Amino acid sequence: MKAVVMTATGAPDVLKLQKKNVPALLSHQVLVKVKAAGINRPDVAQRKGHYPPPAGAPADIPGLEVAGIVEACGSEVTRWQPGDAVCALLPGGGYAEYAVVDARHCLPVPPDWTFAEAASLPETVFTVWHNVFQRGNLQRSESFLVHGGSSGIGITAIQLARAWGAKVYATAGSEEKCRACVDLGAHECINYKTQDFAEALKGKGVDVILDMVGGDYIARNLDLLKPDGRLVFINAMHGAKGEFNVMQVMQKRLTITGSTLRPRDADFKAALAADIERQVWPLLLAGKFKPVIYQTFALAEAAQAHELLESSQHIGKLVLLVE
Repeated sequence: MKAVVMTATGAPDVLKLQKKNVPALLSHQVLVKVKAAGINRPDVAQRKGHYPPPAGAPADIPGLEVAGIVEACGSEVTRWQPGDAVCALLPGGGYAEYAVVDARHCLPVPPDWTFAEAASLPETVFTVWHNVFQRGNLQRSESFLVHGGSSGIGITAIQLARAWGAKVYATAGSEEKCRACVDLGAHECINYKTQDFAEALKGKGVDVILDMVGGDYIARNLDLLKPDGRLVFINAMHGAKGEFNVMQVMQKRLTITGSTLRPRDADFKAALAADIERQVWPLLLAGKFKPVIYQTFALAEAAQAHELLESSQHIGKLVLLVE
C-alpha cells in the first residue's frame, strides 16, 4: 500500500509517500480501506519529534482519524461487516491506503456525509466530548468559552456546546475567523490580536473554558470563571507554565483539569466512542452540526497540508483524500 512516512523528524518535507506493507489484522480489529484522513496538530507534534505514538501504533505513519470502507474483520468482531462505511479514531497510521483499528473505536459514517467530512470528526469530537462535556461537565444554560474557535477543535466545540444549549464565546485571530465562529453558533467571538479577551468578557462570567493556549492565558482564564467554574486544558501552545492565584481558586471553588486522548487505553476509548454514539450522533443526524472542511489534499501532498496547518490561516479542518 501507499502511505505517508516520516523519514525523519523535522519540517513538513520529511513526509514522503512510500510503499509499505498492509498492516496485519488482529482478532479485535477491522481493516479499513481509507478514503480520507483528517490532519491534526498532534500529527505536527509527532513529525517534530515532540509527541511519540503509544506502544503498538505505527512509529513512522502519522494520522489519528480516518473514514473509509471496512475491508476485513478480525475473528472477534461482531458489529461490523466488510463493506460498512465507518469513521474511526486511531493511535496512528491514518495517512495510508489501509489502516487497522480497534473495532470498538469505529462509528458509522453519518448518512449523506462524504468520507472527507466523516474523517474530520473522530479526533475533534472525541476530544471535545471528553474534555468539555465529561471532564468540564458543561450543562445546558451554562456559558462556555473556547480558545482557537476557528480550529478543528474550536468549530466542533462551538457547535456541540450550542446544540447542547450553552451560551458560547470564542476567541480567534482575525475578523474573518471571528465571523466564522459566530456563523457556527458562537454568541460572541473576540479577536485576540486586537482585544484582550479577559477584558472583553469581563463581568459576563464563564462556567467552562476549553484552553489549548496555556501560558499567560491561565490567570486570565481563572479571572473569567464563575464560582464553581471549570478550566480544561488540551494543549499549551504558549507554554505549559503560568502563574495564578491559588486563593482565587479556593475562594471561587474552581476546578483545573485537562487531558491527552492519544495515550488512553483501548477500553477507555471504546467507552468514549459508545457515549459519543449515544449523545453526539443524534445531533449530527438532526443537522445540528455541520463539518467545516477548509481544504483537501491528495495523500502525496501531506507536507503541503502540514505547512498550511502550521500557518494557522485556515478555518476548519484539513483532510487528505486517499485514492
